[in-house]
Amino acid sequence: QVVLVSGHLDSWDVGQGAMDDGGGAFISWEALSLIKDLGLRPKRTLRLVLWTGEEQGGVGAEQYYQLHKENISNFDIVMESDEGTFKPSGLGFTGSAAARGIVKEILALLQPINATGVYDTADGTDITHWMRDGVPGASLHNDINKYFWFHHSQGDTMTVQDPKQMNLCAAVWTVVSYVIADMEDMLPR
Repeated sequence: QVVLVSGHLDSWDVGQGAMDDGGGAFISWEALSLIKDLGLRPKRTLRLVLWTGEEQGGVGAEQYYQLHKENISNFDIVMESDEGTFKPSGLGFTGSAAARGIVKEILALLQPINATGVYDTADGTDITHWMRDGVPGASLHNDINKYFWFHHSQGDTMTVQDPKQMNLCAAVWTVVSYVIADMEDMLPR
């Protein structure tokens, strides 16, 4: 059984792609790194996917889906961060009402950093196939007021990234992915 965390590495425009979507790739990597450094071993596999080709029609995600769809019942949740790594407020979530209730309980653990919101739907080109087929999905919900200042521009460089905000985003990703991966049962479909 798999809990998938992800971001994509596909800067194709004039910027470096540090925010879109290097930040999402970084916090996904950091989540698994933190869990390993803490010596935690969840019941399910945590899998990091660094997608490619999202801007070119999602060809990387499509290929991954085609290779793994026969095991779709083993995917517990698919998570994608693709709207920057600014101050997090919670998750967009797509899934059953029962699964949403569990996610709300998990996010209550993040009250000290004010990231407890569960928003209507998960958003992410790279996880759409999975959600369409009933796998619960989550996307990072964060303050995107400045997102389009940098999106696909020469300004999308590492200087956009705020290490403190990225750490908060990584904390959200770490807590959610670990708790779901370590629960007795998979999220209800």
